[in-house]
Order: sequence, then C-alpha cells, then structure tokens
Amino acid sequence: MKIPAKIIKYLDSNKIKYEIIEHKTVFTAYDKAATLKIKPNVIGKTLVLKTDKDLVMVLVPGNKNLDLAKIKKAVNDQRKKQGMKPVLKIDFISETIIKNKFKGIKLGAIPPFGDIWKLPLFADRGLLKEKNIFANTGIYESSFKISPKVVEKLRAVLGNFSKAKK
Repeated sequence: MKIPAKIIKYLDSNKIKYEIIEHKTVFTAYDKAATLKIKPNVIGKTLVLKTDKDLVMVLVPGNKNLDLAKIKKAVNDQRKKQGMKPVLKIDFISETIIKNKFKGIKLGAIPPFGDIWKLPLFADRGLLKEKNIFANTGIYESSFKISPKVVEKLRAVLGNFSKAKK
C-alpha cells in the first residue's frame, strides 16, 4: 500500500523536508523502534482525542504514555487565550470516528499533520531534543524521518504532555 497522496502533497506544498523509511509491517511504536533498530523515544506517536465538541491531535514520544490531565490543561490554556470556554472532558476517540475522519489512513498510523484535517496539534517537548524523529505515514509499512524542527514549523502547541510508562 502507498502513503496517501494528500499527505505527501501537504508536506511538499509546505516545504517540509522528510525521508520515507520503508520497513516491515508494524503496529506499535515499540515494534517500529525494534524494526528500525532505534530507541523508542525517537518514535512520534500520534494520538487523537475528543474534547467536549472538538478533536485535537497530540504527538508524544513512543516510550511514554499520554497524560490526560496535562493535555486537558494545555487545551484549556489554548482555549482561554482564544476567548473560548474550557473543555470539561477529554478522552480518546473511537475507531469509528477515526475511520470516518481519517479516510485512507490505517488505524494507529495517523501522521502528526493536524492541518490536513484542520485539527490543532499538541507536541511533547521530549521529541524536540532528538536529532530526528520518526512519524507515521498513514500506513504500517513506512515512516517519515523528519527533523524535530518540523514540529515547530507545524505550529504545534509545545508542552510536556507525557508520563513514564508503568
């Protein structure tokens, strides 16, 4: 299967430098790290969350878990700056919503380019310390190797949104 054309078009039209790394089929950040022989902390996991009414995208290191309390606070801080009401709930979205919103994208392989779907992107600062990060391409058989500077170029809200895995 090929990387969805709209993702490549988005990267190229925004002059985002990337390298496509092909690999065996993987479904988790740890499998990707093992397959590519890299540390899990350089894998960017893209998660999509539902607030009271909206969706938001979050990018966290592959060796960490999302901290829902921290991301809720960050979302509310952003909403406050925009003169919007705070969200009361934030949680993971269902597979049905993913299939409907991200057509042509495999479950668990959503790229961290929120602009494509008109979603805000929140990115964990832990990824910015790395020389390169590896992000989803929309399919299970490849990854984008990108500079962490790309995350800043994507107008991501930066913060500490992850916690150590238990």
